[in-house]
Amino acid sequence: MAKANTNRALMFGYRSYVVAFFIFLAAPLVAAGSFAFNDSLFPALPWQGFTLDWFFNDTEPKLGMFHDRRLLRGLYYSFVIALMVSALSVAVGTTNAFLFVRRDFPFKNVFYIMMIVPLVIPGVILGISILVLASNIANSMENRFELELEFLRPGLFLVVMGQFSFITTITSLVITARLRKFDQSLEEAALNLGAGHARVLRTITLPFLRPAMIAAGIVAFLVSFENFNTTLFLVGSESPLTITMYDRMAKVGSTPVLNAVSFFLMVGSGMLALISVAVQRPPRSD
Repeated sequence: MAKANTNRALMFGYRSYVVAFFIFLAAPLVAAGSFAFNDSLFPALPWQGFTLDWFFNDTEPKLGMFHDRRLLRGLYYSFVIALMVSALSVAVGTTNAFLFVRRDFPFKNVFYIMMIVPLVIPGVILGISILVLASNIANSMENRFELELEFLRPGLFLVVMGQFSFITTITSLVITARLRKFDQSLEEAALNLGAGHARVLRTITLPFLRPAMIAAGIVAFLVSFENFNTTLFLVGSESPLTITMYDRMAKVGSTPVLNAVSFFLMVGSGMLALISVAVQRPPRSD
């Protein structure tokens, strides 16, 4: 009897912990999202009524996010940057996966650790380091050869390179894990039947890796889209959404339109996360 009571107490404690943990995670998101629909000029209680003005209104003082040109421009730059970073990261991550899974070479473990290092370096340090390196190279080329390398100045190129430097580690790890599960006897059988290496790669290996590549691309897109620390030191005049929201917050303060943007991003991120999970699920066998 005492043991049964102890088990019930442990189960109750475990369930209470799980509920409290998810409430802790969800409460800030729910609070931030709910104020996007509050008919008030300030994101604070009391509740003034439901409205969609912070999304669709086209006049001040309740200028909606879909009519705020600066926010839309930031959204556009974030999308372009995230798309470029995810494409580059998946391409290089796939190459890295084949390199570390299929090849043996001197100091392989050392290079593998070097690949992982950018993931654990603080974003601020990474951003400053890339900015200093790029600026030194640009200044040296300008002083010695009078050659202007504008792409090494703060701007979209440096932002993409800065984010790529650590996001490619994520895609490499995801795709490597998938490639380790691949049965190479399938490739050997296809080669024995006369297929070339390029055809085997295109028709057998890459289709097997496709779910991991898609999932890695989605993760890379999301990480790039929300990145702030590294981007802050590398951005030029083309400010992505995170920098635009930070600048708006610093100059004007918190407004419900920022809550509207946050809600929009939460919904978009959630949908992409669900897609990432869906593409990695094994096909059902009837």
